[in-house]
Amino acid sequence: MQLDQIINPTRYPIDSGDFRNDCKTKLDNSGALVLPGFLQKQAVDLIKKEGADHQHLAYFTQSAHNVYLSPADSNFDAEHPRNRKVVSSKGCITTDQIPQNSALTSLYQAQSFRDFLCAVLSVDALHEYADPLSSINLHYASEGQELGWHFDNSSFAITLLIQPPESGGEFEYVKDLRNAETNDMNYDGVAAVLDGDTVPEKLHLTAGTLSLFRGRNSMHRVTPTTGNQTRMLVVLAYNTEPGISLSESARKTFYGRLG
Repeated sequence: MQLDQIINPTRYPIDSGDFRNDCKTKLDNSGALVLPGFLQKQAVDLIKKEGADHQHLAYFTQSAHNVYLSPADSNFDAEHPRNRKVVSSKGCITTDQIPQNSALTSLYQAQSFRDFLCAVLSVDALHEYADPLSSINLHYASEGQELGWHFDNSSFAITLLIQPPESGGEFEYVKDLRNAETNDMNYDGVAAVLDGDTVPEKLHLTAGTLSLFRGRNSMHRVTPTTGNQTRMLVVLAYNTEPGISLSESARKTFYGRLG
């Protein structure tokens, strides 16, 4: 598919310097950029059908983890915010299971889209993963599945919502809760979120929405899906350097295979 058949070029002129600067400002100020209706309806419908057709290939995982996505620290007890467990569960299909003629593949590889992302994210270049699994992932969250509270290891995330659930599946976050660069983990702030004492912000996402989110220092989660409609979300993953693969241990954990 041609790029103007995939995205809405009138509403989102991604080649425009002014538009790129406006998006960059919004992302820098709020830590999140939400572009509803970024995908054309026909592209959303095609991707949704691909997702339904390939859902039987998905690798499903459920894990208990702390919000830092790191091994437990024996200096703290199990209920300390550093070690307290939350649950994440989802299914996923990988790059090699996405059709080569998919709108997702065309969008991911489009140089003008990458140039737009580079400008907004303030990076010099974006490259696909060297392994065959990690560049484009389509995630499924059925009834009761969720992503528990966590901080990302990467500095940014790029997602496309393809199908919202009937209810639930809300993206919630607390901006700049820690400072990983100075090793300030803010255990008291994390505890307040886990205990429900802090009211998080929400991103209101509809089908076809492109989201850029800086989650390294902003704690976030996706609430459990409710109802019979599966939440489908695409993650477009890039590296700022060429030739990088997701580690073998991470691929085994997330995908159940290496390639």
